[in-house]
Amino acid sequence: MHPADIVLATGNPGKRAEFQALLSGLQLELHPLDPSVPECPEPFGTFVENALAKARHASTHTGKPALADDSGLCVRALGGAPGVVSARYAAQQGQAPLPRAEQDARNNELLLQRLHGVGERRAHFVCVLVALRHAQDPEPLIAHGWLHGHVAAAVAGDGGFGYDPLFVLPQRGLTLAQLDPAEKNRISHRARAAAQMAQLLEAFWGVAPSAQHQAI
Repeated sequence: MHPADIVLATGNPGKRAEFQALLSGLQLELHPLDPSVPECPEPFGTFVENALAKARHASTHTGKPALADDSGLCVRALGGAPGVVSARYAAQQGQAPLPRAEQDARNNELLLQRLHGVGERRAHFVCVLVALRHAQDPEPLIAHGWLHGHVAAAVAGDGGFGYDPLFVLPQRGLTLAQLDPAEKNRISHRARAAAQMAQLLEAFWGVAPSAQHQAI
């Protein structure tokens, strides 16, 4: 059986690297979204709707099956914010897009400002994955993953991306940015959603396990 060809609907290199590792148990070719494809609007208030919109957008522009995620950090004391706007939390209206690392730094700074003096710092990451066979697929595959922890008082660690330097795992006493990438990939919200999606792709699309996975 030939590997399944799927377009990954993201321009984020960090996410792309993670999903390539997380879905390595399947005979799956994840292709990056061509830079010529226009950015997909994300106007919706839920992770599911935004992930579905991104998958449809990618499939429409490429003619291929597509996999998209919408992920974010939800902080209890902030009523679930930054939520679906996590990636652009500190963006200024009308401002040109900033380099990813700079935007991440500003997002983290704003989050710390809004939690200044707040004792309740529990938070969770959420990831919703959507896979479509084609843009009008009436039966999208949808997977969810969560990771619970709390927001640190200051950034720590130089790994990962996004809010990883602020998100503390209570059982480890470390931020996600301080973990070895392999350990993060085993426990992250994306890892949990990807594990669920792998089962769905195998069961509903017939995507075969990789040779290495079959040998285990």
